[in-house]
Amino acid sequence: SLETWGIFLLWIFGCIAMDLPTTSVGIENGTVGAFDGPQWPYFAPKSTYMAVATLMGTVVILASFVNGLVIVVSIKYKKLRSPLNYILVNLAIADLLVTFFGSTVSFSNNINGYFVLGETVCQFEGFMVSLTGIVGLWSLAILAFERYIVICKPMGDFRFQQKHAVWGCLFTWLWSLFWTLPPLFGWCSYVPEGLRTSCGPNWYTGGANNSSYVVALFITCFTLPLSLIIFSYASLFVSVALQVAKQQKESETTQRAEREVTRMVVMMVGAFLVCWLPYTSFAMVVAINKDIVIHPTLASMPSYFSKTATVYNPVIYIFMNKQFRHCLLSLMCCGRNPFTGDEDTTSSSASGSRTEATTVSEGGNNKVVPA
Repeated sequence: SLETWGIFLLWIFGCIAMDLPTTSVGIENGTVGAFDGPQWPYFAPKSTYMAVATLMGTVVILASFVNGLVIVVSIKYKKLRSPLNYILVNLAIADLLVTFFGSTVSFSNNINGYFVLGETVCQFEGFMVSLTGIVGLWSLAILAFERYIVICKPMGDFRFQQKHAVWGCLFTWLWSLFWTLPPLFGWCSYVPEGLRTSCGPNWYTGGANNSSYVVALFITCFTLPLSLIIFSYASLFVSVALQVAKQQKESETTQRAEREVTRMVVMMVGAFLVCWLPYTSFAMVVAINKDIVIHPTLASMPSYFSKTATVYNPVIYIFMNKQFRHCLLSLMCCGRNPFTGDEDTTSSSASGSRTEATTVSEGGNNKVVPA
């Protein structure tokens, strides 16, 4: 459960914090010694590296399993391949790639205490993790915007089709490439960060070249998607609340649906902030104030914490979707949903235009219908 996962993260970070020495080490040292041998005599105790390795190993196992399930279920069940679910599969693919190119490499490096694969692989890992991380981040923003279009109908009777879904997914990759290729060609660079066991954009060494890239990345790959998410979910919430207010008498179903919309909005905006706010805030603080001294372990935590999103993203955005959940149960129980007892023969019954967000019916009983 999410509560168990949260307790595990607190335990890991608690173990790391207790191992921090009383003296701080500046983070402005760049790549000095990062590829030469174990860093634990100098930057943190060996137990810190082992704790981070435990966290990354757990992330690799869980993220591979849950995101792999999403892709397998989507391939097996045709009804899940509706345009509105394309972005969910795109998110799962991005999370899998973050796991393979980021968490797996970090696990190996922390076991050894330094970046064992060399500078070239460091740059490649920094690029791939940044690329797929931003794809996942913008996938969440596109998902929110799609829900806004379908539920709030700002374009009237606009019908969301396959070509719109494909363009939405393609945008996430092209936009991410546009902002993650520059460090490979001289605008900033990818270097070992924190404990020197993972690589990312160079927030540390200062200069107009690095600082301008950090600010541009902050605006285009954090502020913009966050603004889109807040706008879309706030509009969705207001739309549902207004529809409820028009009803003369609220039923228990209506009240429950409105609470579910509120919970969904708070959970999804909150999950986005928990994942990305520490990392982007740290990067901006370091980019602006080059004199700040932060212990390498603390400098690494935001990056590693953002990688844990590959585990809880599928739980929040996909497994809470009734369509995906029912198909997953049917797959794992050999074609029979244990909660309904029915064979999985609903491939033709699911509407291609259905979204996993809560919607408001326009006719009949005129009530809010939970997804």
